[in-house]
Amino acid sequence: MRAFVATVIVFCGGFAVMVLEIIGARLLGKDFGSSLYVWTSQIGVVMIALAIGYCLGGWLADRQGRLRGLACLVLPAAVSTFFTPEYAGVLIGWIVMRHPVDQPIPPIWEKLDPALGSAALFLVPCIGLGAICPFMIRICARDIMKVGRISGWLIAASTMGSIAGVFVSGYLLIDLFSLPTIFRGVGILSLFLSLLCIMFDPVMGSIWHSKAKADGYENR
Repeated sequence: MRAFVATVIVFCGGFAVMVLEIIGARLLGKDFGSSLYVWTSQIGVVMIALAIGYCLGGWLADRQGRLRGLACLVLPAAVSTFFTPEYAGVLIGWIVMRHPVDQPIPPIWEKLDPALGSAALFLVPCIGLGAICPFMIRICARDIMKVGRISGWLIAASTMGSIAGVFVSGYLLIDLFSLPTIFRGVGILSLFLSLLCIMFDPVMGSIWHSKAKADGYENR
């Protein structure tokens, strides 16, 4: 059961990240165009957010090792994603309108403005979702002899979720639903992951603490 729950959580987390990346570029394209700079900015910001999330998730997992801690990281991602359609126009509008309308935009800002917009909208949710995989590896890796196998499996599950997110968003979601609807759907999915962490915290958290106490790692 523990392995199944962990697999579901990391798969859905990887799925959500890539859906945000794809539809995020689509959203930014409305104001900044579908240029190379938009895709470069979106991919770069998401990768930065994931790197921060990996470090934060690993640190918190070693520090606390309870799924409710992971829920505290995923919940802000869920809330910010759900309400992205409400504040995206304001944030991107400020970035665009800060340039004088009677003067050309400096070339450097033509390249960096999409990155600012991407960071303002997607840094927080992707950090929270990025924390999932290292956290779940720490929760599941009770036996040092199986750490490689467990981490490989969970990383593969997260990657498969990301692959599914790319194709589902590109081939289905964008054609069938509006961008606000997709954002709210990803927000609900992230909220579901947060609730799942809270539901299974008593079981998986107690297993981790029992092992940590036996090995002398608790409260280090």
